[in-house]
Amino acid sequence: DDVQVRDNLTVETIPLRIEGREVKKLRNNEIASVKVVWGGPASENATWELESKMKDSFPELFSGKFSRTKIL
Repeated sequence: DDVQVRDNLTVETIPLRIEGREVKKLRNNEIASVKVVWGGPASENATWELESKMKDSFPELFSGKFSRTKIL
């Protein structure tokens, strides 16, 4: 595969799937996060991202149900 390296020496990664969901309670607010598995030329890695941001940017990832939800 060809790897496209940007001027700032980064490569593009794409979200492959959502692996989990958790909700943190802070005072009267609830903050939902999702565990996103990212794919790129090197390998896969996972990070926790704000659910609202990921839904806005990648709505296709949310067509299925979450298997796990933690409330912290």
